[in-house]
Amino acid sequence: MIAGSPRYLEDFHLGDRFVTAEATLSREECIAFARQYDPQPFHLDDAAAAKSLFKKLSASAWLTLAVAMRLIVESGFLRESGVVGTGTDEMRFLAPVYPGDTLHVESEVLELIPAPAGKRFGRMRIQNRVFNQDGVCVVSYIPNLSVEARPQP
Repeated sequence: MIAGSPRYLEDFHLGDRFVTAEATLSREECIAFARQYDPQPFHLDDAAAAKSLFKKLSASAWLTLAVAMRLIVESGFLRESGVVGTGTDEMRFLAPVYPGDTLHVESEVLELIPAPAGKRFGRMRIQNRVFNQDGVCVVSYIPNLSVEARPQP
């Protein structure tokens, strides 16, 4: 994680873009996650996966989102400013993710809403897109975030 001073709502601008590092999903990680949280046959078994829409073992979309969250946090672009998700709009699972895929996230600030008078938090909406190693967007979503405003002296 990038250390540094907190990042406040006023430090972001419309159109700001951020790109994370990459993470590669292992077969073991995909199966372990599926066993615990998304035990559908096409995430657990090669034979069942071969008969599915995916044609081979695929990672859970929920694992993909968890990896994206880790990459975003580790990137440091939100830093330690008290950013809290309040919901997600327009979540789309656009392409399957497979064991061995390498993912990264590209984010863009879409909307900034100042903190109301006397309140500590404003709102920010960002477009997150998760890409695989081939440049294919596999997941797209717009988180709604509460972001701390810069303290007034």
